[in-house]
Amino acid sequence: MMRRLTRAVPLLVALLAFLAPKAGAQCTLSFSSLTFPTYTGTADPGTATGTHTGCAGENGTTTLGPGTGVGGSETIRYMTGPGGAVLAYGLFTNAAMTNYFGDTTGNEDTWSGNQPIYVYGQITAGQYPTPGTYTDTVQSPYPANGKNNPLSVSVTVLKACTVTATNLGFGNYTGTVINSTSTISVSCTSSTAYNVGLNQGLATGATVTTREMNITQPGTAGKGLNYSLHSASATGPNWGNTTGSLVSGTGNGAAQPLTVYGQLPAAQHVAPGTYTDTITVNVSY
Repeated sequence: MMRRLTRAVPLLVALLAFLAPKAGAQCTLSFSSLTFPTYTGTADPGTATGTHTGCAGENGTTTLGPGTGVGGSETIRYMTGPGGAVLAYGLFTNAAMTNYFGDTTGNEDTWSGNQPIYVYGQITAGQYPTPGTYTDTVQSPYPANGKNNPLSVSVTVLKACTVTATNLGFGNYTGTVINSTSTISVSCTSSTAYNVGLNQGLATGATVTTREMNITQPGTAGKGLNYSLHSASATGPNWGNTTGSLVSGTGNGAAQPLTVYGQLPAAQHVAPGTYTDTITVNVSY
């Protein structure tokens, strides 16, 4: 019996020596940086890749944490920029960006061997934070090597503005003065100074001080209806498209409403019908 035990020891040592290298050959994971194109308020996609090495013959899952931005989660993460301003974005496991890349069941990446991992990112449209550089760091806990592997995310936000406007309708005109209003909404990146101007419209010979609506019925010609647009009241400063007649503001990241005051003067005798004009809103910043 003693001889059999003595002979078993070298066999056990040899077996341990054979297993030890496999136990020590742990997988590693590293990510490329996810650098978005410059952001100006429209949807902005980006892609990063992760690389497994030393994982031949092994299977596993990769998860992504919520990031370092305050309030981040697997469905919405935040990059942080100048003065603590934030920019929301998402990370996804698929190119269609329909499945979030997170740390819950169904939102993980399943891999086999040394295959790459793709991380698809998107910054949603309609955000106007302070211009500058925004960054986040998303950790990927990786049990195979016991490390939190970082995915660096960044973007440069440029100055940007968008504008929308509601229609200005005067209603029915019977020869007496009519006042009406519409709203221009300007959305600009925070701290961005802007100027809003209104052009003369479409009528031939119209100016920014005497605009004109023309009848829209086919085959009908005649005199147009003069009207004016103002920035403070129905009789306030004329709203034009040159220095001194512009409306100025500073963006705060949200839509800022500006009221357009229109006036249709009395005693204009024109053919009955529908009269229209189109004004172009110009925003400079």
